[in-house]
Amino acid sequence: MQKKLEACFLHHRNDVPESPFSMTNAVEWDKFRNIDMDKEANFIDSLKGSPAKSKGQVDPDKVAVLNAWHRIDCRTRDALRRSSLWVLIEGYEDCIRTYIADSGEEDVLTLRVQDPFHRLLLHGVCEFYNLESVTVKKSEDAESSKTTRITKKKRGDVEIPSIHLSHFLRMSKEGVW
Repeated sequence: MQKKLEACFLHHRNDVPESPFSMTNAVEWDKFRNIDMDKEANFIDSLKGSPAKSKGQVDPDKVAVLNAWHRIDCRTRDALRRSSLWVLIEGYEDCIRTYIADSGEEDVLTLRVQDPFHRLLLHGVCEFYNLESVTVKKSEDAESSKTTRITKKKRGDVEIPSIHLSHFLRMSKEGVW
């Protein structure tokens, strides 16, 4: 009787088709199974509680910040996303927003930033605010220093989004954006 049951079980097991889960790459499903519960809840809440989305209206502040974000080079965006130097980014941003508000068309903002990664972040902030930034190496005797010259672009006005880049980065890192 035991052999008969085993043969029946093996025969029945071979007739069952494989599940879609077993036919795919397990690594792909790990991404799905390991979603952070807080991010998932924030995402679902943002979809539920948005009357502007249901009426087809677009928030102009969000559009402006997304347009500014897409002006930034993709490698620089990645560096900004991964960075945790919030105070540094906010400092650059405050300095640049003041420059935009208080300067004329021909004025130049010059900053001495020696660290290459910090300069990359500075260039990203400049791209966000649609400014031109160029780093120049100056040799003075045995020492060399680098300065970043920031100017307004010749064509068009500089658009200042109402949402700060640092705030946008924090929101997107928390999964709210």
